[in-house]
Amino acid sequence: MTQQNNQTVQALQWTGSSLKVLDQRKLPDTLIYDEYNDAKGVTEAIATMRVRGAPAIGIAAAYGVALSVRQHYSVTSEWQAKVAEDIALLAQSRPTAVNLFWALAQTEALLAQTLIDPVAELSALAEKIHAEDIAANITMGELGADLLVGATGVMTHCNTGALATGGYGTALGVIRSATKRQSLAVFAGETRPWLQGARLTVWELAQDNIPVTLLADSAAAWLMKSGKIDWIIVGADRIAANGDTANKIGTYSLAVLAKQHGVKFMVVAPTTTIDWTIENGQHIEIEQRDQNELLPACYNHTDSLVSAWNPVFDVTPSELIAAIVTERGVVLNPTELTMRAIKDGIK
Repeated sequence: MTQQNNQTVQALQWTGSSLKVLDQRKLPDTLIYDEYNDAKGVTEAIATMRVRGAPAIGIAAAYGVALSVRQHYSVTSEWQAKVAEDIALLAQSRPTAVNLFWALAQTEALLAQTLIDPVAELSALAEKIHAEDIAANITMGELGADLLVGATGVMTHCNTGALATGGYGTALGVIRSATKRQSLAVFAGETRPWLQGARLTVWELAQDNIPVTLLADSAAAWLMKSGKIDWIIVGADRIAANGDTANKIGTYSLAVLAKQHGVKFMVVAPTTTIDWTIENGQHIEIEQRDQNELLPACYNHTDSLVSAWNPVFDVTPSELIAAIVTERGVVLNPTELTMRAIKDGIK
């Protein structure tokens, strides 16, 4: 792939009239982009996990609204109502990622104004959201790397790199920045059931010539016991006002294990991932996906006695988190009080 914004990997490519989405379900075996020209297609791309990762979902949604305006403006006098319908459709694509709703709120605020050229202005907003996410990732990468001085090994979960963001990455961005400064052993959990770690994270790091060791999710405790890692570094799909964090299923268990073994736990996410309307993690909606994503094919029938529980996320309580890294700064040992400093700094 061609390099853009100094990044090897591009999950989203905006052409000005369409959105190209790297189908992450087919990585690393096949690298293919699907092209979408309307909000319905972008909604499907998000719902089917062609595009995934909270920041990338928000960016894709913003482009989806831009495509909706392009599709309906000048075609019908009711174009605003049509766009509103598409925004509602996009909002239903993934319930947990707060960045999705933040991005849609940005587009709604702009649409509420008197616009001279709605097509150009909505496109410009989506491009701005995309560019600002990349800039935020680079800032978070440097701030997080500051915390890793003296560390010899880290582990990450799921995929939090350029594939999950506008570019560079959140947790993986920290690892990228840190490996430029110091020698660091990097471990990645496979992340069942979709294997984002095995399929995406190790592939993405290899694209940037960063050595990485893959391990089974169930081997994480023994890795911590070995003393080979100092930090667990993860991203987030939604952070409550007190610092409780929803992230890919398996994150909570890693945090509990980290506490037991004296390993520090870092969450890296832009401030758009913080949902200030939610007091704590008990109020975060956890997406449940189809049980057939988890069940062997032989049990995929209506009269089967075997079923599956398939939550996509879990919630890590703030007391298990050593640091939350945002583009606005770092919150050590997050609480409702310490999180407020980040909120007060957001204009």
